[in-house]
Parts: sequence; structure tokens; C-alpha cells
Amino acid sequence: MSARAIEAPRPGTVLRPMREDDIERVLAIEVRGYEFPWTAGIFRDCLRADHAAWVLLADEAIIGYGLLSVAAGEAHVLNLCIDPQSQGQGHGRRLLRALVQVARGRGAERVFLEVRPSNKSAIALYFDEGFNEIGRRPRYYPAKDGREDALVMAMELFTD
Repeated sequence: MSARAIEAPRPGTVLRPMREDDIERVLAIEVRGYEFPWTAGIFRDCLRADHAAWVLLADEAIIGYGLLSVAAGEAHVLNLCIDPQSQGQGHGRRLLRALVQVARGRGAERVFLEVRPSNKSAIALYFDEGFNEIGRRPRYYPAKDGREDALVMAMELFTD
């Protein structure tokens, strides 16, 4: 996926690279979407590290974002979030597919991600898109009651 905006399949939605001036809006979605959100500094660090960072816009408003690191033939989905007000409309699937496309374009052979076991809808999406559970990271995520494990999932990217 090139660094230009591309038209997403849903009329009125566009994917484009995240810019530093998007961080305030992205952070607002992050805070609504997660009980333990990333900070603005983490997003800035990802942009400075040249991680693939994309925003999804609907009618010119950011409704979601995804970040991906790629190195040594492996990609890692760092964060994928759709504004809670826009969930359930296929936007998360669109972003995930875009990140997988970026991973392929950057030569990755597999994509990894972590997800909370309590996030049933995300797990269902990842399985549906071809990810498999390959392990568990104990006490990975902060939680109200201490820590929550992460399911580690991966997808092999086969060449045609």
C-alpha cells in the first residue's frame, strides 16, 4: 500500500497514512475505545519509528486507525481501533486487511498480534481473517483487577 490515500470499499470512507496532526483525534478515539489507552507520546514514537500508521476516515472524520511494525520478515499489529460509535460496520476488517496488505508489501512472511481474551469480537474477526492462536502472554495487559493475559495470534502470508 503506497503512502497516498486510497478509497476504501465503503462509499465515503478513505484510508490514508496517519500524520502527526491526526494524533489528537486518534487519541480521543483511543480513550473511548480502551480502558488503558496509549498516550499521545506512544503514537508520536510510532510515527517517528516509521511504523505503518493508517487512519480510516468517514466523511473526512477519523473513525479508526491501525499501526503495524515490520522487521526481519515479520509484521506485528501494534494497535487497531475503531471509534466505538462506528463499530459493527466492517471498518475494523477493512483496517486489518489494509495492514496485512502493507505487511505483504514490506516483505513480511507472517503477521502477529496480541488480543485480550475478553475481546471476543476482535478474536472472532482475527480468526475469520485467517489468524490462528499460537500462544498466550501471561499478565500482558493492565486490567481493573490487576493484569489480563494476551492471546498471541499469527497469520502466515503465503506468496502466490
